[in-house]
Amino acid sequence: MSHPIPTAAELALEGGPWLYLASQSPRRRQLLDQLGVRHTLLLPDADEDAEALEAELAGESPEDYVQRVTRAKWQAAMARLQARFCRDPEGWPLGPILCADTTVALGDTILGKPADAADAARMLRRLSGGSHRVLTAVCVHGQLLLNTSHVTWRELDEEEVQRYVASGEPFGKAGAYAIQGRSGAWTRHIDGSHSGIMGLPLFETAELLKPLGWSF
Repeated sequence: MSHPIPTAAELALEGGPWLYLASQSPRRRQLLDQLGVRHTLLLPDADEDAEALEAELAGESPEDYVQRVTRAKWQAAMARLQARFCRDPEGWPLGPILCADTTVALGDTILGKPADAADAARMLRRLSGGSHRVLTAVCVHGQLLLNTSHVTWRELDEEEVQRYVASGEPFGKAGAYAIQGRSGAWTRHIDGSHSGIMGLPLFETAELLKPLGWSF
């Protein structure tokens, strides 16, 4: 069940550890709630080109890519918070920032968010009947950890691919699927972190938060 997002000022007034989540992903909010981590959102300003941070570099491995993008997101979020703090220190008190990025890799090929329905269908066909990696990097207070999971799917027929694309679920998701959604019915095996595949590996996140006052 969704609930109102508290402001940073409200969290700071309550006392105890809290953080900024620099992500629009409702799945990451859900996973932080699962850990009991109090948080508020620190989203890009209208004039920020957040999508540009996710552009691939030639010859970049999926592991290097996801870590570089996560660091870049964290640096952009830090600059954003500092600017807001200077304008309104009571409304935007300083606090730790959590950023994360997830990508799907088939060998050395990065499968990011699909551009359109045809692109989503193309990705799903490539993933059908085989194994792929899901890499999620998480950064808190400038410290970064990487989680890698392996996912194996059964074969998909074309009708299943088209029905899934028509559902709208692939859009905005790396590899054109959500493990917590309908694609779970295709998943034969997972070697790794289910929460990492969703977008926020809970073990790594907890390890990064413990030094900042959280207990799990």
